[in-house]
Amino acid sequence: MAASLGGMFTGQPPGPPPPPPGLPGQASLLQAAPGAPRPSNSTLVDELESSFEACFASLVSQDYVNGTDQEEIRTGVDQCIQKFLDIARQTECFFLQKRLQLSVQKPDQVIKEDVSELRSELQRKDALVQKHLTKLRHWQQVLEDINVQHKKPADMPQGSLAFLEQASANIPAPLKQT
Repeated sequence: MAASLGGMFTGQPPGPPPPPPGLPGQASLLQAAPGAPRPSNSTLVDELESSFEACFASLVSQDYVNGTDQEEIRTGVDQCIQKFLDIARQTECFFLQKRLQLSVQKPDQVIKEDVSELRSELQRKDALVQKHLTKLRHWQQVLEDINVQHKKPADMPQGSLAFLEQASANIPAPLKQT
């Protein structure tokens, strides 16, 4: 993604400090060696990625796992997460600015996207309505079947005790445990 957006994020503030040393075998996750200088043509997306890696590395770092000062560990992790959130906000702001530019330069494109989103939302809601109608028909049929069973007065004996006996006849007998 950074390659397709290359050069669009220049002039942004410098990125987070390099991640702390991690566990052995973590070099594939962290592209740059800890303490290495960051390239000057770093993009906002690159900074976002490296700050995420720094957050991840701080959570799995051997220093933090074996550390005894919980407050120091918490402060370090909080700083990494805050840096990631700041860069994420900057990235969101950039894309919102580009969206605003697009809406000014090509308002018809924005309207087409909105119409497309509304159509997909309508399709989703129509499918949901159909699902509920199917369930409704099923339960209406169940209620109708119950009503048909209870509306046979010739089969039912008279009196409240007889009604209870008839109703209890439909209940299955409990299984005996040995």
